[in-house]
Amino acid sequence: MDLNTVTEVLDPRRAAPWLPGDAWLAGGTYLFSEPQPHLRRLVDLSRFGWPPVQRRDDGSVELAATCTIAELSRFAAHDGRPAAGLVEQCCRAFLASFKIWNMATVGGNLCNALPAGPMISLTAALDGVGLLTAQDGVSRRVPVAEFVTGAGRSVLAAGELLRSVTLPAAALARRTAFRQASLYGLGRSGALVIGTLDASGAFALTVTASTVRPFRFDFPALPDERELHDALARAITPDDWFDDIHGLPEWRRHMTFRFAEEIRRELGGAR
Repeated sequence: MDLNTVTEVLDPRRAAPWLPGDAWLAGGTYLFSEPQPHLRRLVDLSRFGWPPVQRRDDGSVELAATCTIAELSRFAAHDGRPAAGLVEQCCRAFLASFKIWNMATVGGNLCNALPAGPMISLTAALDGVGLLTAQDGVSRRVPVAEFVTGAGRSVLAAGELLRSVTLPAAALARRTAFRQASLYGLGRSGALVIGTLDASGAFALTVTASTVRPFRFDFPALPDERELHDALARAITPDDWFDDIHGLPEWRRHMTFRFAEEIRRELGGAR
């Protein structure tokens, strides 16, 4: 898609006031997928040259907003921790062409805040924390589970930048279970549910794609079937189930509850 209203592409290393019609450009797979008549300038984040993935001394992993899905997949292939398999599963949940695979970014997927965004699913399930930087240079950290507030909505203020997402070492050491459903063989996720279990027996369940925003449920020990069911039923209201061409709310709810119980049994039985 030619963005014929864009008049300038800016280098973010050179300070410039943020104006109406500005947008951050990472991979551009969304920006160039449909008309954006409100845009006038693009700020090209690739010029920062951020390392896509950095493993810290404490074992945590920092994913740059510009890290592509291909780069994240290559990292997961060489990371021997239990959650590495989940990283690859979420990368594959894109069902993307090679062009998207090599251009779409972690940050772009989060900032678009679409319910089916698999990087939202991954980073919310692994306790990801986003580093946000405002135009005045002030930074703040926001858990990914709280970053997305609705379908296409996030906590980002005008001109604010998602710099990176950090996954703690403890989360990467957990065992995981993954379930995904789509109405079509190569379709967008209609429900994506992830469970994790740590060495102490603490259990967490993350619901995405079927809901307008991520829902995270934490238990000090593996819950029984009724306890898990009731927790989901109390927290997710009828208005929270997403409704579009990729699945009716009733079907999304059914698959979410089914997957939650499958995951509970899988992680509990393996334990």
